[in-house]
Amino acid sequence: MNLPTLESTWMFREAQSSAALISAQLDANGPALEKLAARLRTRAPRFIVTCARGSSDHAATFAKYLFETQLGLSTASASPSVSSVYAAPLQLRDALFVAISQSGKSPDLVRNAEAARAAGAQVLALVNTEDSPLAAVAHDVIALHAGPERSVAATKSYLCTLSALLQLAAVWGSRRELAAALNTLPAVLARSWDCDWSALSTGLAGARNLFVLGRGLGLGAAQEAALKFKETSGLHAEAFSAAEVKHGPMALIGVGFPLLVFAQDDGTQDGTLATAAEFRARGAQVFVAAPGNPAGTTLPLPERVHPACAPLLQVQSFYRACNALALHRGYNPDLPPHLNKVTETV
Repeated sequence: MNLPTLESTWMFREAQSSAALISAQLDANGPALEKLAARLRTRAPRFIVTCARGSSDHAATFAKYLFETQLGLSTASASPSVSSVYAAPLQLRDALFVAISQSGKSPDLVRNAEAARAAGAQVLALVNTEDSPLAAVAHDVIALHAGPERSVAATKSYLCTLSALLQLAAVWGSRRELAAALNTLPAVLARSWDCDWSALSTGLAGARNLFVLGRGLGLGAAQEAALKFKETSGLHAEAFSAAEVKHGPMALIGVGFPLLVFAQDDGTQDGTLATAAEFRARGAQVFVAAPGNPAGTTLPLPERVHPACAPLLQVQSFYRACNALALHRGYNPDLPPHLNKVTETV
């Protein structure tokens, strides 16, 4: 098989474009989000429910911690099968139902959005395809503005989902510090792309298994990285909370076992870095990424940022390293075996 060159893959080019796309997205969505936020403040939901699959579900994990820390609203993940397979009615009156999908075409997500609307929820869709069936069901739509994505491995659409969630939380919750951080996010993301993570892409060349750790706002980034390792590099990777990994999974960690650790400075960083140091002392191969590069960091990132923005920087740097790792291991990251760009589950 003839592999593409490092910078010619769609994964490389699409991930690299994320900073510019997010800059344009924040400008384009500002007025509509102001109106939506005003309505949400006037008629506040009692709780939030997310529904998504794949990378979009990892964005939903991020949304849970974002909404709970910035808005104080309990946020739960709904299993798409509950409505699409089991046809079980849910009590969703006065809830905000947030459906996240790049394509907006998956029948189970559409069916769940329909069921949530019938159950009295306000349905909000975050979609990249604005004329999709999911968008048609929703009361409100936040467009991702990621543009067409040709690589099977989602990159720019995932980061654009996170930035859309950040903007929603900042405007809805009147979070000035978060809003200010969003103004500089595209520039910091561009600098993240230029960070040298070659230690990761070369260090995992012969790996067979891997843990990815994150906590709180960083857990979704760990889930996303684990998925990308699997689909682009044929590397079995599992994501765990840095707090939960000690409850059983740590028994597998010994000499040479690789771990990728994401940390952000929001009260979870000290504990996460301590866990990384404990595993390193056992002889594990530990890669740590944290903004501001505190002691114990092995993968560089730009300056310290708002903790809610940190996962975007980590994922952006990771995507470049993941693209390189896939090619180093003999895989084309744009064409993972047995996978399609749009997965339509029922």
